[in-house]
Amino acid sequence: MSQAVNEKLPRKTKILYGAGDFGFSLTDTVIGVLYAIFLTDVIGIPARYAAGVFLAGRIWDFVNDPLMGYISDRTRTRWGRRRPFLLFGFIPFAAAYALLWVNYTDWGFFATVQEWVAGFARGGQEAAFGITGLIFFTAAYIIYETMATLVYMPYFALTPELTLDYDERTDLTSYRMFFSIFAGLIGFVVPFMLLDGTTPENAPTVLVIGIAFGIASALPLLLTFFGTREREEFIQQDQPGLIPSLRSAFGNRIFVFTMFIFLFTWAALNLVQSMLLFFVKYRLGMEAQFDIIAGTVFITAMVTLPFWERLSRRLDKRRAYIFGMIFLSIVLTVLAFVNPDAGMTTILVLAFLAGIGVAAVHVLPWSMIPDAVEVDELETGNRHEGMYYSLVTLLRKVATAIALPSMLWILDASGFVSNAPSQTPSATKAIIGLTGPGPALFMFAGILFAAFYPLSRGEHAEIRRRLQEKRAGAAGQ
Repeated sequence: MSQAVNEKLPRKTKILYGAGDFGFSLTDTVIGVLYAIFLTDVIGIPARYAAGVFLAGRIWDFVNDPLMGYISDRTRTRWGRRRPFLLFGFIPFAAAYALLWVNYTDWGFFATVQEWVAGFARGGQEAAFGITGLIFFTAAYIIYETMATLVYMPYFALTPELTLDYDERTDLTSYRMFFSIFAGLIGFVVPFMLLDGTTPENAPTVLVIGIAFGIASALPLLLTFFGTREREEFIQQDQPGLIPSLRSAFGNRIFVFTMFIFLFTWAALNLVQSMLLFFVKYRLGMEAQFDIIAGTVFITAMVTLPFWERLSRRLDKRRAYIFGMIFLSIVLTVLAFVNPDAGMTTILVLAFLAGIGVAAVHVLPWSMIPDAVEVDELETGNRHEGMYYSLVTLLRKVATAIALPSMLWILDASGFVSNAPSQTPSATKAIIGLTGPGPALFMFAGILFAAFYPLSRGEHAEIRRRLQEKRAGAAGQ
């Protein structure tokens, strides 16, 4: 029994598993921080049409993610249920990511399509250009989301299968989030070291970055494939159908609370991530220093990951999360209202403090998910890791669907003009509100659900004990 309760993983396994998240974080970060402004400022698509790209991609995920979770749960190969997707999916993942950054205006076919659209579109050439861009980039985005789900959903579902220990899962998540935040640092900093501004002239450089980052994101999945092993007892378990799996997930009270915590937390972070460049470029006038500001946030987050892991052990995941979100919401609100003339030192201090809170976002919500899997197994006798993680990743995308289109629509309605030397007062107010108070409201909603989160460390230990007895009884029959 002691082995099950204190099930430790070798550090090598933690590192090789964690390395896989490097690619997912790198691609997600660059999309989050650069894609909206790439569409509006580099390609030149009006913000309202750019919003439609994100919205259409998110709608597709309502089918894509649960279906992939169901397929992963029912897959049976000599490599396991999850790992084969990493081996066979890493190349399509890289290629689909590169497609996102193609400048379709260079293609004669789409020039013809644009002329055809202009014949019936209200608004003339501007509307035709926007609609054509919407068509192309929506298709590219849906292809990317399909290929990404093929690899990252099975990857995430490995977490509860590698260790059953409550605190060891937080530690495993910390290793994964080290690579995630490190990739986030690269995603925030490196493109802006290579780009001489987000302008149409730099579209070829953006494509080169997209290709290079696609390759760099895909290769670490091989480390996870060769460096981990799935648990034989879970591979052999029978799996129910799609509808029973969905019913089981939504009937799990622990998981429902975790879902809402995850949704509101990542809606806040996605909004901040997408707004940060707009804020630095148009509010602070420091686009040339963006890499330094973003680098400060992410380096701080990497360094402070162990703090949140230890705080979770001392308190529990729920209370550590509440503390972290209160702290981060205060810092972001102060940053949003800071005077543009405050100076670089003040901005970097606030970026440092924000990095501490960002580390909490990366560790704590993710570490709650495996615990819900055990609750499900105790109640139903089955494990649905794939379905659970597909729903969680879907929620993360729903968070993006809430944050990014809303952000772009609000900017468009406020009178925002891309690449303008100065913005109108209404646009400036919108940028401030979307950077600080907006994310703080989402975090407050997450705090409310965390306050009533119904699983403590002791209750999880009791669930583990009862599961061990149940498994031992089944093995003895």
